[in-house]
Amino acid sequence: MSKTIKVAELFAGVGGFRLGLDGYGKPGEEFYKEPAGPFMTVWANQWEPMGQESKQFAWRCYEKRFGEGSCVNEDIAKALDKVDAGEMTIPDFDMLVGGFPCQDYSVAKPLALSAGIEGHKGVLWWSINRLLEMRQPKYVLLENVDRLLKSPASQRGRDFAIILCCLNRLGYNVEWHVVNAADYGMPQRRRRVYIYAEYNSDWGELDSRLFENGVLARAFPIQISERNRAHRYFEIGADPYEITQTFGKGDKVSVFANAGVMINGEILTARVDSVYSGPQRTLGEVLVPSSEVPPQYWIDDTKMESWRYLKGGKKELRTASNGFQYTYSEGPVAFPDNPELPSRTILTGEGGAGASRTKHVVEQDGRLRRLVPDELDQLQMFPKGWTADGMTDGHRAFCMGNALVTDIPHRIGKVIAADDLGIRDCPKQ
Repeated sequence: MSKTIKVAELFAGVGGFRLGLDGYGKPGEEFYKEPAGPFMTVWANQWEPMGQESKQFAWRCYEKRFGEGSCVNEDIAKALDKVDAGEMTIPDFDMLVGGFPCQDYSVAKPLALSAGIEGHKGVLWWSINRLLEMRQPKYVLLENVDRLLKSPASQRGRDFAIILCCLNRLGYNVEWHVVNAADYGMPQRRRRVYIYAEYNSDWGELDSRLFENGVLARAFPIQISERNRAHRYFEIGADPYEITQTFGKGDKVSVFANAGVMINGEILTARVDSVYSGPQRTLGEVLVPSSEVPPQYWIDDTKMESWRYLKGGKKELRTASNGFQYTYSEGPVAFPDNPELPSRTILTGEGGAGASRTKHVVEQDGRLRRLVPDELDQLQMFPKGWTADGMTDGHRAFCMGNALVTDIPHRIGKVIAADDLGIRDCPKQ
């Protein structure tokens, strides 16, 4: 029998990591998705800030799909307080996953002044760090916006350096890779950084791990960028407070490129390009028949001028609230979106009938319309209708704007599972 890789999922949303790793159902059943390997999610947490019951719609969807009691709906910091107090238990797990927000990760005091580190209250990285300190799982897989690699503007790359420093302190080696889903055949142009870490592991040499042997390199093959072939090697320490004070000061650009690896505190980072020659999915493949489109999704002719203005290029003289005049300019956005290409990135504001620069618009049967929620589900590679039951269209769009493309953790999971089972010649994806 295959060894089970038990997973804990933080910031679970509507279950993208779980769907990609565990799979769903059986062949022929509604919403069936193939598992990436012998993964089994044993604990999950999902909580929308402020705590209103009306805002916990993603959690309700998660429980609808994975079963009552499958996900803890509580602030993760409070949940971990309960674990410390013996009021809640988290089952043993081998792998921690989660998509967490990009925030200010700075710390309040150095290691020399306390038994641990003290991060800003409410910053969710510190809950991840806390759970890693408590359990030290073998595997960690995290997702974030690629802005993480260069924030904040005052100290470029500092926040990501803090994360690497914390993982190094806890005994983890780390890989990262900014994956644009469309570069690997998926139907949406969505750039996100994936961070993979292993505890107490022997990863060999930096170069081979980054470009050949790494989990991310095999899941999403890369090559050194022809535009910028420079590599950067440097070391990172184990005190995040020191990083807070010094890292990136005076830098105009971040030291962190779109891919890299850290082994025992030594870092290699490089600008890379994707390597992929397989089939390419497109926006047009997920469009439902016009007969399934509700009337409110078709754009009325009286609103067309507003859409054209917002989607169009601009160079306008504007006046700020303090009276300062400036020239505002922006380029045009495709209108309508090309169905023969992968879609643009789905954002949380995709719902609602109002004209918008960022919402997708497609032409069908000679008319223009917005995307319906079933199409948004599929652009994130969830099954069609995954978010349908008991949720408004606006909430469905919000959930998909916050979600991940499920085939990304699925492909990563296949490589992790092969390594865990001792299949060392797992081919590149």
